[in-house]
Amino acid sequence: MSLDRNSKCWCGSGLKYKKCHLDFDERLSLLELEGYEVPTRDMIKNAEEIEAIKKSAAINDAVLDLVAENIKEGMSTEEIDKLVYDYTISKGAVPAPLNFEGFPKSVCTSINEEVCHGIPSKDIILKNGDIINVDVSTIFNGYYSDASRMFMIGDVSDEARKLVQVSKECLEKGIEAVKPWGFLGDIGEAIQTHAENNGFSVVKDFGGHGVGIEFHEEPFVYHYGVKGQGMILVPGMMFTIEPMINAGDYKLFVDEDNDWTAITKDGSLSSQWENMILVTEDGIEVIAK
Repeated sequence: MSLDRNSKCWCGSGLKYKKCHLDFDERLSLLELEGYEVPTRDMIKNAEEIEAIKKSAAINDAVLDLVAENIKEGMSTEEIDKLVYDYTISKGAVPAPLNFEGFPKSVCTSINEEVCHGIPSKDIILKNGDIINVDVSTIFNGYYSDASRMFMIGDVSDEARKLVQVSKECLEKGIEAVKPWGFLGDIGEAIQTHAENNGFSVVKDFGGHGVGIEFHEEPFVYHYGVKGQGMILVPGMMFTIEPMINAGDYKLFVDEDNDWTAITKDGSLSSQWENMILVTEDGIEVIAK
């Protein structure tokens, strides 16, 4: 839609178009004419939305901090779920996974060979040597945040320790690859290169995603790819980077018993870290971690 220079900007900032996104739109239009894939307007967050999302993210980070303080050998994943639910509700927020498309719990707890979407249970007890991903997502005043961390329980194997460390480095390298007016493919290339250089594989069935106004938005963020390809990254875009790195092959299957939990096909260990990123005018800001 064409806007007059003096009309209010489409982004909802309240500013005149010429003072807000006019130059931005002209740059995007030129890039699109040159054949590049560009984001749509609904992928761009304004300042008011960003501040509201940050409030959700502050609760999300606090939940993960609480888990970090309490997680231990002998604890059930149901206890983790209760920690997450009780704290989130106490802050006037809602656990985003709870009842999302039928998911029965407030958090995802994925252990060892589970890639993602593990369902908490009173029957699943953390044991010495386990590695576990705790994936927390929060809704506060209608705005979404999303992040996950890995935890090592007791004395873990050298392979498990290396996998957890390398997967964290993959996240960090993916974040470092984000540049305003750079490419989505730069993220995937950085992650894939580091994982494979360490003898690990990158899960291809799942990826990061836009987030903030909804739980899952565009774009889909691949954790493998080619540098210099894919959608242009522009200021105002907000998405997760959440590489799932396997010790063995990247292939997986979904547990038939619950239709949620993804498990490595070869039974190898899997590890994931997730941060939520905002692209800014001069770099990035980590919104949730």
